[in-house]
Amino acid sequence: MPELPEVETIKLGLEKYLVGKKITDIELLDNRLLQDPELHLKGAKVIAVKRFGKGLVIDLDNNYSIAVHIKLTGQFIYQGNEIKKSPPSIKLVGTLPSKFTRIIFKLDKNANLYFNDVRRFAWVKVLKTSEVKRLPFFKELGPEPFKDLKIDYFQKVLKKSNSAVKSLLMDQKKIGGVGNIYANDALNLACIDPRRKASSLKDEEVKKLYAAVHEVLKRGLKYGGATEINFVNALGQAGKYLEHFLAYGRGGEKCYNCSGTIKKIRIAGRGTYFCPNCQH
Repeated sequence: MPELPEVETIKLGLEKYLVGKKITDIELLDNRLLQDPELHLKGAKVIAVKRFGKGLVIDLDNNYSIAVHIKLTGQFIYQGNEIKKSPPSIKLVGTLPSKFTRIIFKLDKNANLYFNDVRRFAWVKVLKTSEVKRLPFFKELGPEPFKDLKIDYFQKVLKKSNSAVKSLLMDQKKIGGVGNIYANDALNLACIDPRRKASSLKDEEVKKLYAAVHEVLKRGLKYGGATEINFVNALGQAGKYLEHFLAYGRGGEKCYNCSGTIKKIRIAGRGTYFCPNCQH
């Protein structure tokens, strides 16, 4: 599932191309996603695009917003006259609209915003802007790196938990935005065994892990996110972070820390990659 760097990459692209544009029409191809979308969308202008954890919010000038959780396979792809030299990936997106296109937002200046979702796990809601943070997903979201995740809180949360440290990092109610890829890589960078109880980490290890979480997320943003399944940026192009994974997806390969061998195990049903030689 896309994590903070992937969703932030989408947000930055949508912010660049959508803000200031007006929604002239909506073509709803999946009736399960929205009810009466024209009621609050048609004729509204986009004034801001925000991200909360793994969620996106598009604010409109009529005091309504479009809240979206793209889940595993959701995609936003913008097409307009100004980006003809940056075509979307046919392999990841198909020819637009594709059989997986669920909504087409028609915009002024001959532009379109396509929302695709292969597995139909995503949700899209139109609601008053003042009510966005009351949605359970946003309301229950824990503090996230780069915004409000402070070292004191991070240390307190870890010390109170007997869960595996990797599982805690991925708990969105504790820490917002970190998922499987970046939890694996942060723990490898910090040389901490993902199976350890979070409460067992010493103060120095907590500080190393806190720094490592921020570092791997920065790298993810630098390379435009990781395209493991269906993730694409707002122009429909793949991210490059998968070429720079530290541990995730590298089972059987050499660890960059110590030249040991990355091993794959499962923690709470999720594929987990770590180096038994240097992660303790």
